[in-house]
Amino acid sequence: MLNSIDFLKRKLNINLTETNSLEESQGNNLRKTKIKKILLFIGGTISLILGSIGIVVPILPTTPFLLLAAACYAISSERFYNWLINNKVFGYYIRNYKEGKGMPLKLKIFTITLLWVTILLSVFLFVTILLVQILLLIIAIAVTVHIILIRPKNQGNKEDTYKLKT
Repeated sequence: MLNSIDFLKRKLNINLTETNSLEESQGNNLRKTKIKKILLFIGGTISLILGSIGIVVPILPTTPFLLLAAACYAISSERFYNWLINNKVFGYYIRNYKEGKGMPLKLKIFTITLLWVTILLSVFLFVTILLVQILLLIIAIAVTVHIILIRPKNQGNKEDTYKLKT
């Protein structure tokens, strides 16, 4: 009888230990998930800021940063993801990419013009190192080719055309 009681005590003790370690591992998983969501939220916010700057500064790409922000927010915050997708300015870029739409011709012309004005001002007025000047011109050529190769967007739908006044 003593052996069976010892056996039950040992068995009960093992089960309690397994339960405690299971609860601890679930707690660790919850903490890891929370940390992951916080880091993704921060990464999404940084990407959103860079994408916002990219709307004005043609050297920074807008759409990739906004797509990264959307992906980060999709995992970390449903509220911010919905805000970003439905935003008047940012949502436009993401929806066009997701739907495989092209870029309006007016926006292409505006973007390429702004790109070259910015690059040429930088090369001739601000940058004095020849290697950096050459690098900036190569980047401008590559971005220009990329923008030209983007399929032109159908101009028929007024909702799809980008308003430069916004």
